[in-house]
Order: sequence, then structure tokens, then C-alpha cells
Amino acid sequence: MTHELHITTERIDDIPLLLATMQQMGLPEIVDSHLPRHGLHQGVSWGWMLTIWLAHILSQGDHRKLPVQGWVAQAQETLRAATGLNEVRALDFSDDRLTLLLRRLSRSATWQAIEQELHGRLLRVYSLAPERVRLDTTTVSGYHTGGEESLFQFGHSKDDPTLRQVKVMMAALDPLGLPLVTQVVSGQRADDPLYLPAIEQVLQVVERPGLLFVGDCKMSALDTRAWLQQRGHHYLCPLPLTGHTASDLAGWVAAVADEAARLQEVRLPTGEGESVLWAKGYEVTRHLQAEVAGTEVTWTERVLVVRSESQRQRAQAALERRLERATAELLALTPAPGRGRRQVRSAEALQTRVAAVLRHHEVEGLLTYTCERQETRQVKYVGRGRGGPVRPQQEVVTVRYQITGVQRQEEAIAAQAQTLGWRAYVTNAPAEQLDLVQAVLAYRDEWLIERGFHRLKGAPLSLDPLFVKREDQVVGLIHLLSLAMRVLALIEFVVRRQLQQNGEQLTGLIPNNPKKGIDNPTTERLLKAFDHMTLTIVHLPDRMIRYVTPLSALQVRILELLGLSPALYTDLAKFP
Repeated sequence: MTHELHITTERIDDIPLLLATMQQMGLPEIVDSHLPRHGLHQGVSWGWMLTIWLAHILSQGDHRKLPVQGWVAQAQETLRAATGLNEVRALDFSDDRLTLLLRRLSRSATWQAIEQELHGRLLRVYSLAPERVRLDTTTVSGYHTGGEESLFQFGHSKDDPTLRQVKVMMAALDPLGLPLVTQVVSGQRADDPLYLPAIEQVLQVVERPGLLFVGDCKMSALDTRAWLQQRGHHYLCPLPLTGHTASDLAGWVAAVADEAARLQEVRLPTGEGESVLWAKGYEVTRHLQAEVAGTEVTWTERVLVVRSESQRQRAQAALERRLERATAELLALTPAPGRGRRQVRSAEALQTRVAAVLRHHEVEGLLTYTCERQETRQVKYVGRGRGGPVRPQQEVVTVRYQITGVQRQEEAIAAQAQTLGWRAYVTNAPAEQLDLVQAVLAYRDEWLIERGFHRLKGAPLSLDPLFVKREDQVVGLIHLLSLAMRVLALIEFVVRRQLQQNGEQLTGLIPNNPKKGIDNPTTERLLKAFDHMTLTIVHLPDRMIRYVTPLSALQVRILELLGLSPALYTDLAKFP
């Protein structure tokens, strides 16, 4: 008697690792507490739906709703074992169900409550000691029609200014780059007013005095700085070169040229006990006052006047390029006479064109020119017809101006070169807590939050360009992907912290150099190490045989560093 042999294979890869990490975070329970189930709701809860969807997003690098149902259908056994749920139906992850989840996540009050409870738990579970918070904004573009009340508006964008956009304000905890606050606003909004609401929301999660908030020049509004001073917190941000700052900076730089200020070096380690000069600077203090909610606030602010060597070199090279281009354009203003070549006929017109070129290349006062007035005289008969001995004649004088040379004003160029690369940073943190070197290095770590934006808009989350049309779905999706950013940040932080505490390096993560050890692996590399893990189930008439791809030594070590057991994978072979 013969029986048909039935074999199923599931790709498990990093699914158990991701689901276990999110359970450590308490994500399913927290979401369920704020998104209660309706009495008629069947299937998995909202919290587990969100958690499993996040596992799909992070494992597959795809945030679209359409593929989720099929992915769940082919990973039934893995998901049941990893979640402990009795049943994980593919139907629970239909497009309609996921749409309802995003709609509920888009509600501001619900989302803030989820963020607040989640981060309260993360600070406890992962023993995080918040000291520094970074704030910044990014934009996400999409092919949307917009409208007066729409989130999608035209605004300043570094991505594609021809598309409408939404703006995302984010606050992240150093040194993880862990998002604490995610706010979605319309794309035309200015950055400056977004900082205080985000800071206030951070302080609802992190109840600790003396936090240092780091941001770019848009955070330097006097009202924002005064608010932080009044509440006992610190700030660090550069000043924009607008208003009085431009003239103030010129005076601070002049003090360096007059040797009235003593510069302090900021050096970066390059390995093997060596270091390289990265910047020089000094600090001055000034007294400020502002009104906050009807109360006058006065404080002493430290101004850090810093010149970055790399920025100075780039600015010097850019200045030289502008001078070269301006010189070429000035010489091209007065071409030799010929067909189709327009000539400059008046000194006023020449001066206007020269001024426009100098202004366009920002080299006013750095270049001068010499020119000559050329005349061509020609005798012509007056009126039409043939000439004759008695026909009147007149002399026609044609004038053109020719630029004969362009001269560099070396003294002015040298004086401007002395100002290149300088920037002023302000902070109210005491020097004992944050000296000049520490402040410069702290702001230099701004890439920590930028890296999170790269993950959000590029691989693996791929939010930009945004094809979701409904605005509640847009907000809900950004909130969902910000949770994915938290998972990525936590996995990376925990592994790096353990490696540094152990003085250990992981080998085998770099495909083309498997023997190379690293102590700062990215989450993407760690998850990649679990590719091609499978669960094979052989269905026999009287029993089932399960087989899981054996874990390598590298995979076991990664799980141990994360505080997870290899049984997450090995027990899949025993799951009934």
C-alpha cells in the first residue's frame, strides 16, 4: 500500500529573532492595551498583527500591504511557534485588515500613548540612561494632488522639490539613535516651531533633569533656548548666519586674527594611538534674557566659535571655483564682433552685467576688471537711394566696450579666506559637563539621527517615494515604520554594547573577508547572517518529521549577545 509523501518548507530566516526582540520590547502587549479589540473581532489581536507585520517588513525589506498575506500563509508553522499563538491566519493580514490597523495608528492621542508606554519600558528593560536627545526633521515626497487642508504640500525639500511632501519631526536618544518621538505634519511647515512640541513630548517619557538637546540651527530660536533654560535642561546647536549673528561672527573671527583669542584644538583618533586635527576654536560668554509664558528668563550662554579644518578646505576650494567661473563669465561678456554676438554699447550696461555676475558667484569685492571703449566711424549718405555729389552725408559712430582683463584682489581674497570654515555654536551647559571639545564632538555625531532617516527613506524600510494615497494611511505607515526603526536601533545597540563590554569581535559577518572581526556590526549585517534558514516538515501517515537548518556558531553567538536562546530555532523542530 502506497501513501503520497507531502513535504512543506518554510523560510524562517530572521523571523524568530525579530519576533523575540519585539516581545522583549513588550510591543504586542503595549499596542493591545491602547488598541482594544472589538467584541466581534476575530483572529489575532492588533498588537500581534502589528508585530508580525513588522517582522515581515524587516525581514523582507518591503512595507507594502499586498505581499503580507501570502508571506504569512507560507510561514504558518514558524509564526505559530515563535508567537505562541494557537492560530495565525493569513486572512488576518489582508489588505483591509492592515488598512484598519494603520488608520488606528494614525490617531495622535493613541500614538502618543503607545510611544510613551513603549519607551518607559525600553528604558527599564535595556537599562538605558538618557542624557542626550537629538532632534531633526526630514521630508517624504509622494505623487499626491494635495489641497489647502492636505498634509501634502510643496515646501523646502532636499529630495525632490517638484513633488508634494509631508514633514516628519523626530527626536532620538543618543547613542542608540533610538526614536523617542515621531510627529507627522504638513510639508510646508517651517522647522522652527516643531522643536518645542517634540521636546515637550520627550519630557513626558524621560522624566530627568539636565537633559542635553542637540539640534541644527533651526532649534536655535531664542524662545526654544529660553524654554529649555527655564525648565532646567541644556541645549547645543549652531547659530544661523542671519540677523546679528553674521556681524557677531565676523567680530569673533577677527579676534582670532588679532591673536586676542587662544584657539583650542579638537583632534579625532585615527587608531593605533594617533589622532588628526579636526577643528580649532575658542569660546566666549554672553548674557541673554527672554520672556517665557509671561516670566522673564535670564541666563549666561556659552558661544563656541569653531573652525572645521575639512570645512575650511572645502570652502576654500569652492571659493576658488567661484572665482574661476566668475572670471570666465566676465571675459565672455564682451565677445569679439561677429554674426550673432551681442555687443555692450554703454558703460552702464557693462557695469550692470558685471555686478550681476559677481553677485551670482558671491565674489563681490574679490574681482575687478579693466575695459576699453572702442569706436568705429563710418560715413554714410543721409536717407535712401544712390549717392551723388550733392547728397548730404553723415558720420556714424558705433561704440562697443571690451573687457581687457580681470584682476584678483588678493588681499580681499585672503581676508575672506580667513573667515571660511567658522561657525558659532551655543549652549547653556556648564563647561564642567560639556567643554568645547566635547561639544564639537557631540554635534559632529548628528549623523546618528540622519542614519535613522536614511533607514526610513531608503533600505530597508524604503518609505520614499510615498505611494500611499490616504492621509490617515500615510501617518499610520510612518508611525509603523518608526517602530521598525526602534527595533533596528535596539538590536544594534545591544549587540555592540555586549561586544564592547566583553572586548570581543564578531567574525564571519563580512562575506568577502570572513576572518575579519568587527565590534560595531549593523543590524542589517546581523540579520543577513540568518539568511537561508528553513523549516522542513515531512508529513507521514502516522507522524510528522520536522527539520530546521542547524545554527552556525556565528548565529548562536548573535542570539546570545541579544540575550536570546538558540532554542528559538531548535525548538521549531519539536513544535507539535
